Amino acid sequence: MARVPTSKDVARIAGVSQSTVSYVMSGKRPISARTRRLVEDAMQQLTYQPHAGARALASQRTNVIGLVVPFRSEVNAHGLMAFVEEIALSARAHDHDILMVTADEGTAGLQRLAGRSLCDALVMMEISTHDVRVPVVRALGVPALLIGLPGDTTGLHCVDFDFETGATLLVDEVADLGHERACVLAWPAGFAGGDMNYVPRFRGAAEATARRRGVELSWREVPRGRENVDHVLEEVLGGGGTPPGLVCTSQLSGIVSGLQRRGLRTGADVDLLALTTDAEAEAEEVPVSGVSTQPRDVSRRAMRTLFQLLDGVPPQGAVELVPAELTRRSSSRRPPQDAAAG
Repeated sequence: MARVPTSKDVARIAGVSQSTVSYVMSGKRPISARTRRLVEDAMQQLTYQPHAGARALASQRTNVIGLVVPFRSEVNAHGLMAFVEEIALSARAHDHDILMVTADEGTAGLQRLAGRSLCDALVMMEISTHDVRVPVVRALGVPALLIGLPGDTTGLHCVDFDFETGATLLVDEVADLGHERACVLAWPAGFAGGDMNYVPRFRGAAEATARRRGVELSWREVPRGRENVDHVLEEVLGGGGTPPGLVCTSQLSGIVSGLQRRGLRTGADVDLLALTTDAEAEAEEVPVSGVSTQPRDVSRRAMRTLFQLLDGVPPQGAVELVPAELTRRSSSRRPPQDAAAG
């Protein structure tokens, strides 16, 4: 059986001392770029992998990121996995592993991760306005990054999607399509615990934009289930006349199916826009216009900030919002001015 290379072999090929190899791996002392390159080239030549336990003892770091994720039926699985995949890819690119705990463990999960020194840093998802975990995060003394915004961001580092601008873009588009009425088919009451910060942020911006554009805006929460979807659509569309412009923020496929059951074609009989992911919007038979919540971009920016914290480089600002962009697809007509220009 082939002998497993050691740090001594790396030192011999790189022409440096064994302690220098250790310093390159642990980061405990400054090493010149030339010397670091010699050591890294030798490691690659030997396909040398430092022992994780020994490396952790030497550097007093675990090279593990604790990830607190929601696992509940109402949480969109596709969107969640986009977040998790990007976080895992970024961690591996920085030679770190991911240790996941579920959000329903609350503060106990956070204290277990930090108290047992199981990870170097934390990424926490599904942040509510009055999140009971936030005071614990502040007191843990472990670098932490929140994907989402609590009501009070003092002393925290947060990355989130710009839900306010997303709402503005969607309602502006409905107005540009010539609609005097719009309806938001929204998250159901109690969604994800009922205290998610982005819901009032989105609603407040949508209502402000509707007032500015002179659009009559209604807000209909859509409970899960076919019968509930049909009931809401009957309330919104059953009165006859020109249907309002529809903005969907939850259960997109269920809404599309409900419109089909009513014999309505999106982009022809009714204009439908959505706050969703690009993957979900493009998966529908008639691709849906709207604003993507950018889960992958949010995750990449979150991990970039987290590794800045781990490297002792404070990021600029406590809150970073990923910009919103509108993408027009076939589920809505083109605004008159765009159609004329085309």
